[in-house]
Amino acid sequence: MADPSSYRPKPGQIPDSPGVYKFRDEHGRVIYVGKAKSLRQRLSSYFQDLANLHPRTRTMVTTAAAVEWTVVSTEVEALQLEYSWIKEFDPRFNVKYRDDKSYPSLAVTLNEEFPRVQVMRGAKKKGVRYFGPYGHAWAIRETVDLMLRVFPVRTCSAGVFKRSAQIGRPCLLGYIGKCSAPCVGRVTAEEHRQLAEEFCDFMAGRTGTYLRRLEQRMHEAAEEMEYEKAARLRDDIGALKRAMEKNAVVLADATDADLIAVAEDELEAAVQIFHVRGGRVRGQRGWVTDKVEAVDTAGLVEHALQQLYGEESGDAVPKEVLVPAVPDPAEPVTEWLTGRRGSRVDLRIPQRGDKKDLMETVQRNAQQALALHKTKRASDLTTRSRALEEIAEALGLDSAPLRVECFDISHLQGDDVVASMVVFEDGLPRKSEYRRFQIKSFAGQDDVRSMHEVVSRRFRRYLHEKQRTGEWEEEATEAAGSAEPVGATGAAVTPGMVGAPEATEATEATQAAGATEAAGATEPAGTPGATEPAEAAGAAESAGVTGPTDATAPAGRDADGPAPGSSGPLDEEGRPKRFAYPPQLVVVDGGKPQVAAAKRALDELGVDDVAVCGLAKRLEEVWLPDEDDPVVLPRSSEGLYLLQRVRDEAHRFAITYQRSKRAKSMKAGPLDTVPGLGDSRKQALLKHFGSVKRLRAATVEQICEVPGVGRKTAETVAAALAGAAPAAPAVNTATGEIIEDEAAGAASSNGGTRP
Repeated sequence: MADPSSYRPKPGQIPDSPGVYKFRDEHGRVIYVGKAKSLRQRLSSYFQDLANLHPRTRTMVTTAAAVEWTVVSTEVEALQLEYSWIKEFDPRFNVKYRDDKSYPSLAVTLNEEFPRVQVMRGAKKKGVRYFGPYGHAWAIRETVDLMLRVFPVRTCSAGVFKRSAQIGRPCLLGYIGKCSAPCVGRVTAEEHRQLAEEFCDFMAGRTGTYLRRLEQRMHEAAEEMEYEKAARLRDDIGALKRAMEKNAVVLADATDADLIAVAEDELEAAVQIFHVRGGRVRGQRGWVTDKVEAVDTAGLVEHALQQLYGEESGDAVPKEVLVPAVPDPAEPVTEWLTGRRGSRVDLRIPQRGDKKDLMETVQRNAQQALALHKTKRASDLTTRSRALEEIAEALGLDSAPLRVECFDISHLQGDDVVASMVVFEDGLPRKSEYRRFQIKSFAGQDDVRSMHEVVSRRFRRYLHEKQRTGEWEEEATEAAGSAEPVGATGAAVTPGMVGAPEATEATEATQAAGATEAAGATEPAGTPGATEPAEAAGAAESAGVTGPTDATAPAGRDADGPAPGSSGPLDEEGRPKRFAYPPQLVVVDGGKPQVAAAKRALDELGVDDVAVCGLAKRLEEVWLPDEDDPVVLPRSSEGLYLLQRVRDEAHRFAITYQRSKRAKSMKAGPLDTVPGLGDSRKQALLKHFGSVKRLRAATVEQICEVPGVGRKTAETVAAALAGAAPAAPAVNTATGEIIEDEAAGAASSNGGTRP
């Protein structure tokens, strides 16, 4: 890792002029190319304190070993030179768009003596007129087949053309009238070229002239009673109209424009382009790229414009380019586009009307392209295997980590602190084994302490499960017990200890009395926001079933997991799923402090066969326990991509749970805080008494009259309502009148916010 100060130019050496600069590594390879309005100001920004640089920029300047620059006259020249150098040197830290698939185009080889119409892919060739690109090759062939009736241009290969000329007979298309057969001299080279140019004009959108000409010829043939010729012309007009209908009209004013949309996340971006000519979508294409440099949406748009129009000229550059963000400054880019086209080009963001609506469609296509790219990359077996091997090699593991568990902490300014655990097996998510936790051992924000608690709780249950099934050897039990691991409250705890003095989790087992929710229970199945299979497990074990029983749990109840007879998810043998399977690798969302906390938790429990690492969001660096420097995986590494997917999934799952808890707490009423009182008995109480006000005034004996409510539950309800202060009366905002508590009680029974 190089020190940027070692190759920093001397003060006053950098000119204050527009130009293009290159960073080179120790081997002389160009690793980054950039342009600037003022080289002095731009390059000086790279040599400031590393802590103030963007993480990707910091990586680039510490990889580089030299910087050089070239002064130009204008910003437009800088833009052109930057594009040329990026094409020439292919620098690793520049954004480079790559097609997410090979798009075919309709090509007319005007550089040949007898131009040919064909489907072409890949790089564009000089002297060839291109239309598209199209989504599918068959769409091009259908269009060409319809148009050959009117414009019988050659479509055969060079070998077929030469063979027909030698034998003096045209191919089949020449016999059926879909080729003018220049190979046997039916038309001259000049006449055939004129046909090809008319074909290009029609494809470019100038359709009205040819349709009117054909209609006039059809009427003339009919007046002269040449009905067969008139019928043939009628069919030609129909074929051209069908070819036009294949491209729907999207802009009524016959606009020529390209619409560019960008979908991006922290790591990758997808670009979609719709080519609109004559108000119709004539082509579509897309790119995806890794965001290897610090670039925003406007920067991505500028790179896309360079990629799209860097080698185009004339009508290939439209009059109007619609983008989601305009590069800053916009004048050099607009001037460059104008120079490529030869006339003014308008670069702007659509604000209203049909163009804005079409831009939203292009944006949806970009988002779908990004999602599809990520899905394809994650689903490939070979890629996943390579990713696991790269992780094992980078972390020094004996074998590939087939089971990876990742933990993340989520909260809102220190409130509703929760954690998530996601599981990936063989590089794919195993959502049935996702778990959610509530942090209750302390209040406030402390991600390191929260991480220690969650990892301790997860592996304490693993050790308890091994002990319960007889897999945990007596020596290991004694060793783990002698270590006296510290629980969430600071007391010494042995693995698997019933009544461990730690905070209970979000969900507990259903009591024998039939309660469907315990105090502080998380959402059962059907709660808004529950989208994962793990969340649909039911009230007995929702996605967050992680809690041991507390010290008051009935005798014979397992220390971890649901009670016998609960309705939680079962394994293949019909037993409740618990934390019985250890991972080969634990990933924590965070840097060195979080990794140290997770490792300390494992050491306290005597677990020494599970590797730990952390992935920091900003730098995308992998941290290992007891290491001062992180492991830096290449940006193109499939192993890093898999770790990022695991980390991002844990973050998504944690924040979804945290938001659902916050939403539920906003709707909670006084009955929601009663321990052991589920939805069924809450509904029964409100139906019997009519409102919370009347229920609060009822005696214990009156509450016991409700079916399914025993005396102990009635005493708990009465005590809870006696301690809850009555809410202020509800007011009808439309009429200003006070709503009676009976109505408010009914609202509460339906999940309202009033008691």
